[in-house]
Amino acid sequence: MINRLKIFIPILIAVILFTSYKSINDVDDKNKVLLRLIMQSLNQGHFESKSIDDDFSDKVFTHFLGQVDANKKFLTSADIKKLEAYHYRLDDQINDANYEFFELTEKIIRWRIEKVGDYYKDILAHPFDFNKDEFIEFDIDKLTYANSEQESKLVWHKYLKYRTLLRYSSLLKEQKSKLKKNSSYKIKTDAALEIEARKGVLKSHDEWYKRMLKIDDSDWLSVYLNSITTIFDPHTSYFPPKDKENFDIAMSGRLEGIGATLVSKDGYITIYEIVPGSACWRQGELAVDDKILKVAQGDAEPLDIVDMRVDHAVKFIRGKKGTEVRLTVQKLDGQIQVISIIRDIVVLEETYAKSAIFDGVGYIYLPKFYADFNGTGGNDCSEDVKNELIKLKAEGVTGIILDLRNNGGGSLQDVVEMSGLFIKEGPIVQVKAKVGAPRILADTDKEVVYDGPLVVMVNEFSASASEILAAAMQDYGRAVIVGSSPTTYGKGTVQRAFDLDGFISEAYADVKPLGALKLTLQKFYRINGGATQLKGVIPDVILPDTRSYLKYGEKEQDFPIAWDEIDPLRYDLWENKITNFEEIRSNSEARVRNSKVFQVIEQEAKEYKSRQDDTQFSLNYEMYAEELKALDKQSKKYNEILKETNHLLSPSFLKVDMLAINSDTLKAEKMNRWKKKLMKDVYIDEAIHVLKDIK
Repeated sequence: MINRLKIFIPILIAVILFTSYKSINDVDDKNKVLLRLIMQSLNQGHFESKSIDDDFSDKVFTHFLGQVDANKKFLTSADIKKLEAYHYRLDDQINDANYEFFELTEKIIRWRIEKVGDYYKDILAHPFDFNKDEFIEFDIDKLTYANSEQESKLVWHKYLKYRTLLRYSSLLKEQKSKLKKNSSYKIKTDAALEIEARKGVLKSHDEWYKRMLKIDDSDWLSVYLNSITTIFDPHTSYFPPKDKENFDIAMSGRLEGIGATLVSKDGYITIYEIVPGSACWRQGELAVDDKILKVAQGDAEPLDIVDMRVDHAVKFIRGKKGTEVRLTVQKLDGQIQVISIIRDIVVLEETYAKSAIFDGVGYIYLPKFYADFNGTGGNDCSEDVKNELIKLKAEGVTGIILDLRNNGGGSLQDVVEMSGLFIKEGPIVQVKAKVGAPRILADTDKEVVYDGPLVVMVNEFSASASEILAAAMQDYGRAVIVGSSPTTYGKGTVQRAFDLDGFISEAYADVKPLGALKLTLQKFYRINGGATQLKGVIPDVILPDTRSYLKYGEKEQDFPIAWDEIDPLRYDLWENKITNFEEIRSNSEARVRNSKVFQVIEQEAKEYKSRQDDTQFSLNYEMYAEELKALDKQSKKYNEILKETNHLLSPSFLKVDMLAINSDTLKAEKMNRWKKKLMKDVYIDEAIHVLKDIK
């Protein structure tokens, strides 16, 4: 979260000093300086101290091997046995800035990559039998390291067969589509399609293999160093000099591309977050948890990016404004879809607060907590929401819904000021650093802009600032929190990036550039004393969602900082605090039970969970085709029911806004597109009912 408050951050990062000057030209010496500086920064600056002991060593060992060989396709049990000698010695090596374990691992993994190059071409030179009952396992916890080269070849045989099956199925589907459009289209035999599919997989793996061989020492070193920083918490990370440049671009908001945050998950480049106002956010088809299988520049041949490193994949996905990228993705329901996105910069206006009216109820949509951080006359979300509230009050609305779904946070100052729009005065959040008493951030303005019934909408992707506002409104008894997941995301920590070059004496300029370190420095606590970290905010009313049974949030990350609590603050409950929560919940549950749409959503959620639990994939085409047919049938059924929501709501825009909309055709088009989206939002419909139940 970005903080506009000038809060003193007590962090002591030691400057590396040596008793006598010497020129450092040796790469080994530079890497030692880097590791020592990182460890000093972590030990002295991170919110939570860690003992660098055998337990720490065990975690680094396991995590690093999981990063270099996530799906256990390269290393063998014999390799692991060699490396086991270092399992509980890494704490000593890290303290001594000794890279012996890292260097041995890199040597072994490079050798194993070369070995794969010896036989993947041979595997793809022979036809695959798609009639054979064979399965491939995708749960990394169920996978084991191969005990021999023969077992390793079998692992690769199954994997390449799986990749070929996907391509074969795609070619078959494409052929049927062409035949449907043109009855004289000359179809290919199954054998010919299988050959074509194998050739395609071979081509993509030849390119993959070249990239793997080009991974240099600094890339592997970055993985190792991040395996160390991650043990402190998942948001603390090291950026080598070449990645720091990308990090700086992303922080400035000037990055041109699709506007999504990517992570590597079990060998797949996966969508982690959609940036509000970005190209893919506006396009609307790409979603969190989509797995990107291929990337194509316009109508060019797609590039297979499975098993590619995230930083390498970004180079193919990113591009100049106005250019087209086509992503072949696997959706959460297992279906494969090609999504075309025209690259663009983030359009800030798309992230601004905007409002509508539903049957006398005011609705405000806030996709992020934005602010004019540079003082250039830009918008601040707290002021914008205040203006929307004033306009809605002028229209005589009977209640307000504030929609924070998918809002990942932003300005801390603005969340404090925004919370103050709904209460007279009082504390909003506690911010605690490593040392010292918590800092209390409070609303000191007694003015209440809106004092009527209030509902705050959240989901599993509402994080950070969103959680602070929702928690404050809940603690004051000011609003009903309506969510489509058991909890919000649960990110209750603050990070800051430091340029490591700034902590090195000028006498040692030879070691520069070193890159940057992003450190977790602070933690948020509710006014009732509980942390928002890990637990997030539990909604007062929880609605079914297709992701309800899936694992999301901070608690699913590796090594998250634990939940805890501090002393609660003294604060006065809202004078008209909500007293009928049980009645509100009961009424909502009854409506959900009687809703055909929510019943289908609940059924779809269970289907998603079932598919996630089924980690084996059939390599028999008939079985695979049957699964696809079942998925398609379920999807069509789901979409048919959802069509009933197309005109569920009838939103109208504010009179004062209509003047600007009617005089600007581009704005009118955007607002009408938004209106169509609102008209079928079953969650807003239920939130309206909840608001009307408030007493």
